[in-house]
Formats: sequence, structure tokens, C-alpha cells
Amino acid sequence: MQKKSIRNLSKFAVPLKSRGRFFKEKKTDLRNDFQRDRDRIIHSTAFRRLKHKTQVFVNTSGDHFRTRITHSLEVSQIARTLSKFFNLNEDLSETLSLAHDLGHTPFGHAGEEALNYCMKDYGGFDHNIQTLRIITILENRYYEFKGLNLSIETLDGLIKHNGPVKDLTKLNKILGNNFFKRKINFALSSSLEAQIASISDDIAYNSHDLEDGLKSNLFNLNHLKDIPMLNEIILKHTKKLQNHSIDLVIRQIIREVINAMVSDVINTTKKNIKLYKIKSLSDIYKTKKQLVAFSKSMQKFDKKIKSFLKQKMYFHKSVNSNTNYGKKVLTKLFLQIKKNPKKYINIKKYSNSNTERIICDYIAGMTDRYAINLYNQIK
Repeated sequence: MQKKSIRNLSKFAVPLKSRGRFFKEKKTDLRNDFQRDRDRIIHSTAFRRLKHKTQVFVNTSGDHFRTRITHSLEVSQIARTLSKFFNLNEDLSETLSLAHDLGHTPFGHAGEEALNYCMKDYGGFDHNIQTLRIITILENRYYEFKGLNLSIETLDGLIKHNGPVKDLTKLNKILGNNFFKRKINFALSSSLEAQIASISDDIAYNSHDLEDGLKSNLFNLNHLKDIPMLNEIILKHTKKLQNHSIDLVIRQIIREVINAMVSDVINTTKKNIKLYKIKSLSDIYKTKKQLVAFSKSMQKFDKKIKSFLKQKMYFHKSVNSNTNYGKKVLTKLFLQIKKNPKKYINIKKYSNSNTERIICDYIAGMTDRYAINLYNQIK
């Protein structure tokens, strides 16, 4: 079955047989290398914790709003759709999608800001780099090595979630110099599978944050009518309100937004592959252009959606109130734990790190509710 899959993959796909891992392991006939990577992510403690971590709304604020885990699952679904269309390595795209938010703190980006401030004299904090710490150091599930020992291709895709890495300063400060032992070429572009996971992240949080914002009544459909393309979709579906609930109409609108963005990515990517004369996987790594992308018109739409959500949702006073509370909680926890780390943390679990980085790892791994409960105990 796997031989057939290898034969059928596009010439642009990352092969199902990996270039290797940091630590050698026995192969299995049951799963390819990237299916093993995906399964290791799903079985990790860090992945389970995402179910109680903020996407936009603090996890304790409602049962139906998205959390980091539901967002990651939605990203993976979109990524598999795109990978399947281009006949790429779907397992790699899924793995990258499921893993991309493992390093997020409690309370979303507000928590990240707080931890970065607390760590300003100790190398700082970055959720993308924290994801790398989790999968290479902090997850401890095997006798033979620390971390999950994921494939080189998966590591490469996670490192380059936002494209080639031009400045290694923060990476070196947080992980250590030459942590990846020259196995990663930071200057090369990422695989199409990694680019797909990245743009699927954009599609998912744009559309689903719109849905959560509408359902939470932070804004309504009338507020969205000034956004081109979205206006046309809304006008078409609001005619259904006479016979259907507003919740159902909103779901249909969001479905159509996702479909429009996915279709745009497919058409633009096909054009880019032709425009930049991409003939092989090697060409993909060497090109300086992001091949998986939105068209210019969709880029404008993407920017308008992000701007709208920032104004109406992320900076809304009720959301801001909760996220500011999150900053307060994490800052207090950091300062309190620093006074007596051994009271709260099993230091032996965190080898080869300074005290501040150990505290940072501990807090970053918390769920929203765990952080709140601990804060209430010590304040």
C-alpha cells in the first residue's frame, strides 16, 4: 500500500520516506515516517493541554468557543484538503498543522506577551520556538531520548512556519547555539506541505474567529457588509433568515468564506508553480518566493478581515479585560515561582536549562484554568 502511495505522489511532494531523525529508530511496516510523527503529536501531553488553552476567548468563558485544540484540528482538515488536491504528502501537512500551536501559553497572545516580558533578560519567549522546545526537549515519553524525535522534514516545517529564518538570534538564545546540528538549512524555503499548513492556519483563524465573534455578539452581520466579497456572501445568505436560524445562516456564510479562500489558494499556487518554473522538490526549496499564497485580491480581503477582527474582537473591551487579566496572572505566577521554584516544579524534569527558562517552560505549559487556580492559591 505504501509503495503505491510513494509512486502516486506528485514530484513536488516530500517523499513518504524521511531523510531521518536525530536519533535512529527501527522502522515499522504499519505506518510511514510522517504518520508516526502525527501520532506522536496527538499522543503528546502538550497536544492534550490545547483543549483548555485560549484561542480568543479565555477557556472558562464558554463551551462552544474555539480553543487551541479545535483550531489545530480545523487547520489540519484544511491542510489535508489542499495537500490532497496537489497530490502532496498529506501526513506531513497534517502533522505540521496539529503541532504548530503546541508552544502557545495560556491566555493566547496576551500570555505570550507577558512571558516574553518576564523573560526579557533571559532570552525572551516565542510560541513558535516554544513548540520546538516541546517536541525536542520537554516531552519525555521514550527511554532512549528526550522529546518526540520527529523527522527532519517535520522539524524543518515547524521551524519555518513563517518562512525561512533569516535571524537566528532568538532561536539560539532559547534553544542554544547550533541546536539542530547543521541538519536544517534555515535559508531555504519550506516544503509545499509546510506552506500549506501555514496558509491553512490563516484561513482557519480568519473564518472561525469571524464565526466565534458573531456568535458571541461582539459584532453582527451588518458590521461585515463593507468588506468586499464577504458582502456578496452575506447578502446571498441573509435571504434565508426567514426560514432558518441565524446560527445556521452564520455557519453557511463561514463555509462559503473557507471555500472561497481554499479555491483561491489552489488557483494562485498553480499559477505560481508555472510562473516560477518549478520542476522539482529541489526547486521549491531553492525559490525565494512563497508558492502557496493568496491572490492579490484575496490578500486584500485577508488584510481587511484581520483589521476588522483586531478592532472589533481582539481589542474589544470584554476580550481585552480577560486577556489583561491573563497577563496579570502569568506575571504574578512567574515572580512568585521564581522566589521558590522547587516548591512548585520538579526541577529534575527540566535538565540543562537555567531556572528562569524552567519556570517559563512550566508556565507556558499550563492551561488557562490551571494558571487561574494556581494564581488564586498564591495571590
